[in-house]
Amino acid sequence: MLNPLVEAVTRYTDAQTGVSPFVTAVDGLTILRSNHERRSSHTIFKPALCIVAQGAKWSEFGGSRVAYRAGQALIVSIEMPASGSVVEASPEEPYLGIIVEFDLAIMREVFEGLETPPQDGTDVMRGIFVTDFDGPLTDCALRLVRLLDTPKAIPLLYPVIMREICYWLLTGPHGAEVAKMTILGGHARRVINAIHTLRDRFAEPIRIEDLARIAQLSPSAFHRQFKALTSMTPLQYQKQLRLVEARRLMVSNSMNVETAAFKVGYESPSQFSREYSRMFGTPPRRDIASLRAA
Repeated sequence: MLNPLVEAVTRYTDAQTGVSPFVTAVDGLTILRSNHERRSSHTIFKPALCIVAQGAKWSEFGGSRVAYRAGQALIVSIEMPASGSVVEASPEEPYLGIIVEFDLAIMREVFEGLETPPQDGTDVMRGIFVTDFDGPLTDCALRLVRLLDTPKAIPLLYPVIMREICYWLLTGPHGAEVAKMTILGGHARRVINAIHTLRDRFAEPIRIEDLARIAQLSPSAFHRQFKALTSMTPLQYQKQLRLVEARRLMVSNSMNVETAAFKVGYESPSQFSREYSRMFGTPPRRDIASLRAA
């Protein structure tokens, strides 16, 4: 018997034109489908629940690679660049995924309403982790996908389903980790504020000392906490943001290589091309020509 979630996602994607990813009428809900294994692609993850309904994939954040498959979900707690690859897919059993971006305001409301909120007493936060995805969470995901059949019901019912998702995550085995998205204090919150500064000003020269000052930490302590949270150094984080944005500008805005390089903060087009080739596996002009052709 076909898994109801697999059936619903298959039916939805069969009815779509264009190619995956499918941005849906539900704000923050994206449906993924791939009939074949796919090589590494780069993106910017927002805080989200990334569910695998069928197939398997891996995602890499800095030097940390996580694998997850059907019945599991990746939880991302902070916006960060990553690469990913579908490693299990076929025309008969395509890879099917669901990305649900968190509504942190709803998460906070649910947390504050819990009779016994989850706590672990530490100030350390993992930016990414994998959890099993079953039971009531699967039912929530199924109802979200089915909600796409009735667009007029989305404004009323989507917040209800999101509250349920937040509830089951906060009361589940990783509740304390999930809770830190909304109740962070101390060093972790200040480190995240520094990360947001780096994210918002990624095209500008910025010193580690300035970010450490925002986090109220020494440069060495900030560097350690930043890497613990994102699995990369501040320089790697900034560089990946720059390169992903430059690629977007060249593909979507038809910007040339030199203009895109300067736009994202590079002073040397040759350095930009070297680092672009290292990250994407091919020089920018060739890569963009290939993407546009596809």
